Amino acid sequence: MAPIITLTTDFGTRDPFVGTMKGVILQIARDVQLGDLTHDIAPHDVIEGGLALEAAVPFFPPETIHLAVVDPGVGSARRPLAISARRQLFVGPDNGLFSFLFGAGEWRAVLLEAAAYRLPAVSLTFHGRDVFAPAAAYLAVGTPLHRLGPPVTDPVVLPWPAAYREGETLLGEVIHVDRFGNLVTSVRTGDLGVLGPSPSLVVEVEGKEIGGIVACYADLPVGELGALVGSSDRLEISAREGSAERATGATRGSRVRVRKR
Repeated sequence: MAPIITLTTDFGTRDPFVGTMKGVILQIARDVQLGDLTHDIAPHDVIEGGLALEAAVPFFPPETIHLAVVDPGVGSARRPLAISARRQLFVGPDNGLFSFLFGAGEWRAVLLEAAAYRLPAVSLTFHGRDVFAPAAAYLAVGTPLHRLGPPVTDPVVLPWPAAYREGETLLGEVIHVDRFGNLVTSVRTGDLGVLGPSPSLVVEVEGKEIGGIVACYADLPVGELGALVGSSDRLEISAREGSAERATGATRGSRVRVRKR
């Protein structure tokens, strides 16, 4: 099977940035499958980019190369990295974008400094094209990770959104609002299990009770708010065929509370 390279950026699709990166990859690795994970990460939002990767990476085959560029520090002293973890490879800036990789399991990281695996001229404003895309392409054609540069043992790790228990209550936050207006939270299925069966639980957002936990969107009457565990194994607050964001006024960072009924 041809090597797979995914692309995740905050570039959007109006400008030619993503297409240019693909052109660089294809000059080096013609026999490669390119997949767009998303290019709609909010500009400069490293945490949102990392959460998107965290949700998607488990569904790709081993040896997939994930090229991710959410890089507000481009051109600065922040380091460019390639990482081997979870039987896959990752290429992008050392700014916390890959924090989810370093919590458990083995990993190796290298600094992308070998000139042979960059473009001859490196722009201070477009490392996606000149540094990261070539590195991903060379990995796709079988270049060993260690050839790209020296080891890095201290990658940037940002605090990752998580829920915590306070007595008989779970406290978390909204970490993402998807295009349907669903509020994705830091509360995971395993967190809910410590409180008891889902039907016995009540969810609140910013102190406002929105009801119990249902199995799927269709279990809610049209327009009604409720909560469910979504496909990313996180508690979501939703409005059937509507927007929970508009209905609650909540947004990223809004407090979420789960308690027994």
